[in-house]
Amino acid sequence: MKDNCIFCKLANGVFPTNSIYEDEDFNVILDLSPATKGHALILPKKHADNLYELPDETAAKVLVLAKKLAKNMKEKLGCDGLNVVQNNGEVAGQTVLHYHLHLIPRYSDDAQKINWKPQEVPAEELVAVKELLAEV
Repeated sequence: MKDNCIFCKLANGVFPTNSIYEDEDFNVILDLSPATKGHALILPKKHADNLYELPDETAAKVLVLAKKLAKNMKEKLGCDGLNVVQNNGEVAGQTVLHYHLHLIPRYSDDAQKINWKPQEVPAEELVAVKELLAEV
């Protein structure tokens, strides 16, 4: 746990939360400023600033948990869809430097806009980027 990290403190029970799920690795809490009814944050108990620093074992577990919670939200909240959002870096919208995954239930009348503006890219640029990224 990182001493000056608010999400570490929330994940590890230092401060009270509206927790909807907890196990040895994660605490899932309702967002205090939700985009929609049921908006939750999956918080790892061990600190990592972002996806780049997240241990592979934690990364593998987080999506399995997200799927489990998403099914529960669909069943119990009756949402029409779900956004899974994870931001890395300030320019990408990350405001707290502790990896977290947003689960945002979506309703046909919720008026939220969680989108991006598609761009037109020349075919040769796509090929150049593909060649650059093809080897991991």
